[in-house]
Amino acid sequence: MQIVVRHLARLSAAAIGFLALGTIASCGGDSMSSAGPARLSVLLTDAPGDVKAAVVTISEIDVQGSHGSTVLMNTPVTTDLLTLAGTTASLVSSAVVPAGTYAQLRFVITGAYVEVDNGDGTSSFYASSPDYAGLPSGAHVTGTLQMPSFGQSGLKVNLPASDATLTSGEKVVLVDFDVSQSFGHAAGQSGMWVMHPVVKATDFEVTGGLTVDVTLDPSVTMPTVNGSALTLGDFDAVLTASDNSTTQVALTDAGSSTFEAKFPFLAPGTYSLTFTAPTGVTFTTNPVVPAAVTVTSGGDATTSFTVTAVALAP
Repeated sequence: MQIVVRHLARLSAAAIGFLALGTIASCGGDSMSSAGPARLSVLLTDAPGDVKAAVVTISEIDVQGSHGSTVLMNTPVTTDLLTLAGTTASLVSSAVVPAGTYAQLRFVITGAYVEVDNGDGTSSFYASSPDYAGLPSGAHVTGTLQMPSFGQSGLKVNLPASDATLTSGEKVVLVDFDVSQSFGHAAGQSGMWVMHPVVKATDFEVTGGLTVDVTLDPSVTMPTVNGSALTLGDFDAVLTASDNSTTQVALTDAGSSTFEAKFPFLAPGTYSLTFTAPTGVTFTTNPVVPAAVTVTSGGDATTSFTVTAVALAP
């Protein structure tokens, strides 16, 4: 069986199109199913949030199971989780592993930094070390980003029950890194941030997708803000799951006077959908929001809204 592990990072949730590392043979001489070897792939995805950058260096990925630990990848990869929104990055592609039962993935994270918008046009950098190689050129480190033991014991992610047994063929697992909940100020330490990853693994093959189409009612005239007329491209779609985690995606021009937001790789279930506008702008839609939308296993749903009024707040 093959597992493709995809990483979905969210700062509420974010992006993809990242890296394929190729097939890695497993160690040892364990027997394989007659239908072919068990294989494992790891994919990474990310979602947007409140910080300007969230960069991590993943130096090793292992899978833990009945055969012990198998190294899937040990070539360091450095990526900004915020560049992965709405897509996936392949960290491990079709790695052959012994047939058996598996419980966890282990990510060894040896460095990281977050860039925080100070709200005045400047940024602050919080890094695992002042000389972390992933820092952009010329960046001044304001404070420390604590990463408790992730460079030694690693970040452990439980595999979903449906992926516990690998026999033959291919299996894809999506690893979702919720960035919005994974970085924050250390209590009582104004000059320090801490990395406490909120990560879950989902059977990629049962995930679904959602496309949100938005049009402007012909009777509506967009107001002008700071000398420029607003467009639907200034609005975001916000999807909230049953666990209250949120994914926010900007509307983009899809042509024919339609703007859209795409939410790929969603676990099946019912979500709450709404929209956000620039500060000081009010609006109404048909259907009204928040609205309930349903994502089915392996399905791609589309839901449509019309903006019926837009105005500047009094």
